[in-house]
Formats: sequence, C-alpha cells, structure tokens
Amino acid sequence: MRLKASHLFILGGLGLLILYFVIRSVMGAVAGPKVEAAPPAEAPPPQVQVAMVEESIQPYVVRLRGRTAAARAVVVRAETAGVVAATPTPEGAVVARGAILCRLAVDARQATLDQARAALRSRELRRRASATLAEQGYRSETQVLQDQAELDAAAAAVRQAEIALDQVNIRAPFRGVFDSRDAEVGTYLSPGQPCGSLIELDPLLIVGNVPETEAGRIRIGETATATLVSGETLSGTVRYVARDADADTRTYRLEVTARNPRLAVRSGLSADVRVSTASGPAHLVPPSALVLDSEGRQGVRHVVQGDVVAFTPVQVMSEGPEGLWVRGLRGQVRLITVGQSYVDQGQKVRVALAQ
Repeated sequence: MRLKASHLFILGGLGLLILYFVIRSVMGAVAGPKVEAAPPAEAPPPQVQVAMVEESIQPYVVRLRGRTAAARAVVVRAETAGVVAATPTPEGAVVARGAILCRLAVDARQATLDQARAALRSRELRRRASATLAEQGYRSETQVLQDQAELDAAAAAVRQAEIALDQVNIRAPFRGVFDSRDAEVGTYLSPGQPCGSLIELDPLLIVGNVPETEAGRIRIGETATATLVSGETLSGTVRYVARDADADTRTYRLEVTARNPRLAVRSGLSADVRVSTASGPAHLVPPSALVLDSEGRQGVRHVVQGDVVAFTPVQVMSEGPEGLWVRGLRGQVRLITVGQSYVDQGQKVRVALAQ
C-alpha cells in the first residue's frame, strides 16, 4: 500500500515529538534531582566603637560675640554764646575731669563781674552803716532789713557774673579721651552747640547679644572674659542684662565692665566673650563625636540599653585641648566615637570599646 504525502508528513511530526521527549528524560536523569536555593543569610548589625564618658560638675559658660564700647560718650556743648578763642586740648588726648576743651572769648563778662563786685562792696558798707545807726536809734528795723536784702542781691549778682565768666571755659565732665573736636578757633558757638566729643574708656564696656536660650542663666556680677582680635584678654563682671529682647533677633543686650587703666584698648574692637555662670552636670567629649540629626540639631550619638543607638542634643559649654565640655547628657554614657556618622537613632549595633 502506497502512503500519501500527507500521511508521511504526519508520521514525521510524531517521530520528532517522540524523539524530543526521549532526549528530555535522558538529560533530566543525568542532571539529577532539582535542589532549591537556600535563603540569603541575614546581615549582622553594624559595629561601632564606644567610650565610657562619666558625668562631671563643671561651671557653665555662655559664649557670644561682642565688641568693646565706651562706658560713657558725650558731646560737650557750650553753655553760653561766644567766639572760640582757644582750643588747648588736641584731639585724641587723654584729659582729666575739668580740663578745658574749648575756651570762648571773655568779651564783657570780666567787666560785668568787676561791676558786680563793686556794687557788693557798696552794699556791704551801706549795710554796716545802717546797722550802726540802728543801734543808735537813727534807723528803723525795716530799713536795716531792706539794706540786708540789697546786700544779698548784690552777692547773688556777683555769683551770677562769676558763673557767666567761668562758662567761657568748656570743660571735660569726666576723665576720658577727647575723641573729636567740632569747633575751631574763630567759630561762633550759641548755647548748646558742640565743642567736641568725649569718651570714657576706663572702665571699658564689652557689649554683646545673648540668645534667648541663655539669657536666663546669666546674673549681674558674674565673671566674664573677653578675647580681643589682637589676642589680648580682658576680665570683668556683668553689669547689665536686658529684660526686653530685640524684636528682630530675639536676643538680649549684655554689658560687661572691665578695667582699662592705661586706656590701651579702643572702643569698637571685636571680642569673643565667655560668661561663667552656675555649675551643672557636663560631659567631656571629643569634637569628632558631634553630629547633626535630621532636624539640624547638634548632638552626639550613644548606645543605650539593648545596644540601640540614641541621639541627644547637646550644647557646647567650653573648649580645651582635652576636648569639649557639653551639657545635655545625664549619667554615664556609652559615647560612639567611631561609626557615629553611619548609624541612625533606634538602630541596633554591635559594640566594641575604643582602644
């Protein structure tokens, strides 16, 4: 029986299918049974190094930027009108209290004083004669009292003329530095117009602005130290802390007084101010231990019970060669000294003591 071409095609397809299954079964037997992959091993917690830091009682120090300033600064003005006749004090000179800064022309003031003194002598003679006549019965008591009143008026006129004459001398009201002169010889000054400016540099003021978080710690009379841009150090005491904050900066004005006997320190110099306040708990940490959290707060990371990382905000009290004294922690702390930048709060870690 002769097969048709269609039958031959079908038989060929069946043969290929049977051959495929035979080869698959043979290859499966050679490969062996299928083995399932083992789940990946869990990664161990990160390792950090810690140092045991003990709590210590240290004086709190408030640090701020400040500047030196004159304790007093006044514009010395004329009390009477006149033309400036002399300027005996040069600008920048250190002057004692009462020193003449500007002198006005005397004009007729001396003549007025001489006239007042002559009138006083006349009234004294009349009062003396009146008293003698009253003892002899030739003068009434009323006339004696009137002569005494005229004598008193003449004495007052002399005192007035003396003051007017002395007012031509424009004097320093306190010891200080004649910082600037506003009137030259020949200048006409009316009452109230300036001769120049006088500043007091001993005691010297150191002024700054205290943050609202620190203002409540500072008390009047507490010691303060200021390091100037020149490297010079001044010691003083707090004399004033404002009660009302600046509306823009929310800070409080602080004033420290310091001795400046040689007037060597000028007004307006920048200074780093440190105010020592009451003592409290503090911890000594290395500067590298300070980190910032997600909110931008400065603090340290340490390990608490269960080897879990914790973050505590701290404030730097002072800085020295041995490290930073900070406040904000309590008791003994396992401070992370290596790896603090690579762990987060609440993360479990493996702990190793720092060498």
